[in-house]
Amino acid sequence: MLELRSVTAGYDRRAPAVRDATLTVAPGEAVGLLGPSGCGKSTLARVAALLHRPDSGTLLLDGHPVRHWRHRAPREQRTTFGVIFQQPRLSADPRLRLADLIAEPLRATGRRAEAADRVAELAADVGLTPDLLARRPHEVSDGQLQRACLARALVLRPSRLVCDEMTAMLDASTTAALVGVVEEYRARTGAALLAVGHDRVLLTRWCDRVVDWETVVGPDTARKQPVG
Repeated sequence: MLELRSVTAGYDRRAPAVRDATLTVAPGEAVGLLGPSGCGKSTLARVAALLHRPDSGTLLLDGHPVRHWRHRAPREQRTTFGVIFQQPRLSADPRLRLADLIAEPLRATGRRAEAADRVAELAADVGLTPDLLARRPHEVSDGQLQRACLARALVLRPSRLVCDEMTAMLDASTTAALVGVVEEYRARTGAALLAVGHDRVLLTRWCDRVVDWETVVGPDTARKQPVG
């Protein structure tokens, strides 16, 4: 179980992006978090994935409070999450070939010996051909790079996926393909999903339930949320 209780977070304590947010994602559940661009939902997703320390509130994993974030979080907690961001070019090291990009988490956790087989397996799953794996980010399209970022998110076999506007920059066919990969992975592993977005139709089709942003946060944040 992933639980966020009364979380306040942001990048300026005087004007936090999120105030008093509460959200739960049960094991194996797919939850869509729906809200307009700029409302703070990506900040909350980063807190949920242990990538951003909140100013206040509590995050619990399977009933245990999280006390450390980012690289200070225990490895066994960090590696339960696979995260896919909206803009793949901002989350990919431009110096790495796609094969090395996918294998990066394995090498960081001392599992380099698994890399070749795991990269080949995931490349096939996400629709990347061997010639693309030898290219660097500037040599592939946004859709191809996002396929590699999805493979990287799955490489450690996480039990929780956080997709933060994963398909916002993609065409309809690539969106359908990547959502299909996530759903196949979830069906096989029982992984939970937090999908953040502003497309109600997509989230409704993809998730078990969709939660509107104004029901997650406190009234101060809801009143300030932007339109569109």
